[in-house]
Amino acid sequence: MPSSFNVQNAAGYEQLMGRWSRTLAPLLIDFAGLADGERVIDVGCGTGSLTFALPKAADLAEIVAIDYSPVFVAAARKRNKNRRITIQEADACALPFDDGRFDRAMSLLVLHFVPEAGKAIGEMRRVVRPGGVVAAAVWDHIGGMPVMRMALDTMAVLDENARELRSRYCFQPMMQPGEMKKSFVKNGLTEVEEASLLIRMDYKSFDDFWEPIAAGEGPLGKYVATLNPAQKAETDAAVRAAYEAGRPDGPRSFASVAWACRGVVP
Repeated sequence: MPSSFNVQNAAGYEQLMGRWSRTLAPLLIDFAGLADGERVIDVGCGTGSLTFALPKAADLAEIVAIDYSPVFVAAARKRNKNRRITIQEADACALPFDDGRFDRAMSLLVLHFVPEAGKAIGEMRRVVRPGGVVAAAVWDHIGGMPVMRMALDTMAVLDENARELRSRYCFQPMMQPGEMKKSFVKNGLTEVEEASLLIRMDYKSFDDFWEPIAAGEGPLGKYVATLNPAQKAETDAAVRAAYEAGRPDGPRSFASVAWACRGVVP
């Protein structure tokens, strides 16, 4: 089941989102819990933000990281120096592992890009032993990502296609209040809890924010890549004006919120 996330190269993803997922990863680990000696699977590892945070939090026996994208898998493997970590291509909706192999399954900023997110949750439950934990986090696109809403709302004023993108982006799977919790319960998990995780996204300048999007990374970048030169120039100028907000270009800081959910395998 392919992800709907648009990735061009690992470096572009790192600037767009990888640096922020590294900031979020320890919060998900604290929420999910972790113990020495456990075996953990990271479902949708990307460039390894959660994968490489896990061994810093506990002395784990094994970490298996999977991603659908060969671009991400290659980048994560290049970074890996830990013999207890293995990284491979796999489908979150059809995990190639035996039932109950892991103590915990975690997924960071992935489920909202999986068309059948509930199926991925069911697969995480299947590969975790009874008493083990499944946990995931996704961005709250409609209410918790002001920097992306700033860009989307600006683009939506200029173009009907951007308005359609905004609707899709704001209502991706698992990001409405209680939606992920409901899916966890539906897939047989117990003691299910939902929470919000807060970080800040700090940018040095407009270019620090906009460069990966202008280069075609992520959902907004995929849209920008369809624009003709005149449309792109208009969009760049309008989003820059929104970022600068009438003041000189420079650092800006945006609060960003993710929904998180955890449950226990009965």
